[in-house]
Amino acid sequence: MTYSIIRAALAAATLTLVAPAAQAGPVLDKVKEDGKIICLVNPNSPGFSVPDSAGRFQGFNVEFCRMAAVAIFGDANKAELRGIGFSDSLKAIISGSAHIASRGITATGTRDADPGVSFVTTTFYDGQGFMVPKSLGMTKLADLSGATICAEEGSTTLLYLADWFGEAKLPYKVENIADKTARLQAFFSGKCDAVASSVSALAADRLLAPKPDDYVLVPQRSATEPLALVSRPDTELEKTLFWGVQVMVAAEEFGLTSKNVEAKLAALKDMPVDAQRLVAPNGPTADMAKKLGLRPDWAFQIIKQVGNYGEVFEKHIGKASPLAMDRAQSPNRLARDGGLIFSYPVR
Repeated sequence: MTYSIIRAALAAATLTLVAPAAQAGPVLDKVKEDGKIICLVNPNSPGFSVPDSAGRFQGFNVEFCRMAAVAIFGDANKAELRGIGFSDSLKAIISGSAHIASRGITATGTRDADPGVSFVTTTFYDGQGFMVPKSLGMTKLADLSGATICAEEGSTTLLYLADWFGEAKLPYKVENIADKTARLQAFFSGKCDAVASSVSALAADRLLAPKPDDYVLVPQRSATEPLALVSRPDTELEKTLFWGVQVMVAAEEFGLTSKNVEAKLAALKDMPVDAQRLVAPNGPTADMAKKLGLRPDWAFQIIKQVGNYGEVFEKHIGKASPLAMDRAQSPNRLARDGGLIFSYPVR
């Protein structure tokens, strides 16, 4: 190859690198046009998504809806929260009546293969479990032999039950009940010996019992579940959501919180280089903003308005919350502490 050809090739590559920022995808464009992002949550899951006294949804999963609104609009209040049952969630995404869902949907291969939805990233690592009356004295899964189990119609729970009981060669019966209120009522009234779901959901559902202390979770788990943030297919929207979550995790890793990030930014040069990259006005996140059509300070605003991953966890479902989850014993602790949570490089 001659020098002139090499020079021409390099020039072409340079032009490619400095090409104008790509236009946002059609879904993200529509979100911006409408001035809100419609986010689906569980209608009644204490700790994860539940209406407060004013009717506004609060909880761990709700914060990822707010994160999306902050990234796109700079305003957490631009997230329109809609409580919806599981069986209708994916249908709503596929039909286009909602943009994203943050309500404990398990990422599976067949679901993700559907062209109408996109599983963006795991926000909570969970497991399949069982809630039983304390009076039954069940301490292991084998104690469920012959039990009648309430489960959500159309959920992965039914598949997990078939797999586990089939492999263990133990008999069981299932009561398929799509509506959560009806399902819990059937269990609390004694129609079922146990109710099966993800452990996080069961911890929240236990608080809905007339006497929560009368019920316990069986310590063993029958399966693992990655609960994911789901969106309508749109590359720019998916990237915004994915990297928004990474910002929240990275902020925890670097010690940036909703309370200190403003002061830290004011003393930017005193911060570690990795932390600087996260919030610097001319850093990588600002460059990402140009390419995705976001506000230049989107990463800073996510930390300021929503908080880092650890803050969100402890506030809504941590040891000081009614759910009292011990993050130190959870796979949802940082990887440096032995968990599964770590940020992708923001650089």
